[in-house]
Amino acid sequence: MTRITSLDLNPFYRNSIGFHSLFDRITENIDTSAQSYPPYNIIKQNDENYLIEIAAAGFGKPDIDITSENGTLTVSGKQMKKVDGEDEANGIEYVHRGLAGRNFSRSFNLAEHVEVKSAELENGILTISLVKNIPEAMKPKTIEIK
Repeated sequence: MTRITSLDLNPFYRNSIGFHSLFDRITENIDTSAQSYPPYNIIKQNDENYLIEIAAAGFGKPDIDITSENGTLTVSGKQMKKVDGEDEANGIEYVHRGLAGRNFSRSFNLAEHVEVKSAELENGILTISLVKNIPEAMKPKTIEIK
């Protein structure tokens, strides 16, 4: 995995007009101390369909929020706080706790016209389906010559 520690976009600014907001969106989410929890996959099924898989072991549907706003998809997980001693009262004694139960928040920048189609939580994997819906007016047209 490549980490970007510094990024000079001045050459792009000189040769492009109206793209500064795109470059700003790219650079605003660069974090040199990149967070690695929870792990995730991005899968391209075809030119219009994508999947994001997030390992969300230990999280239930009520614990996860998915929001899409202004071209940014944010997935956050917050486990309900357990009362101290609740596990012991239910007869559970942990010898080792290897499943991370910490809260998380992940943001993904979405390209224009990419929308969330659905989300599903199964076997500890949160799968978010994305689709790229290009309006008919923006699709290439073949012009017939008369």
